[in-house]
Amino acid sequence: MIGIVVALELLKLTGLDGQVIEVSPSQIVSIRAPRGGLHEQVHCLIHTTDGKFITVIESCEEVQQRLERLK
Repeated sequence: MIGIVVALELLKLTGLDGQVIEVSPSQIVSIRAPRGGLHEQVHCLIHTTDGKFITVIESCEEVQQRLERLK
């Protein structure tokens, strides 16, 4: 029997309450810094293919660096 192994690398980020958020890089449409009106700990907004967004405490520069490392 031949087995197939699928490896899915997820981007691990941190939400406002310190929870780990795992995101598939293929689901990320854009990242941007918040423009105001959000919690002061939010440093990056990640927009996903389903039209939702995720707020994280990492800077957008850090998110971009982590995405690059996964490639």
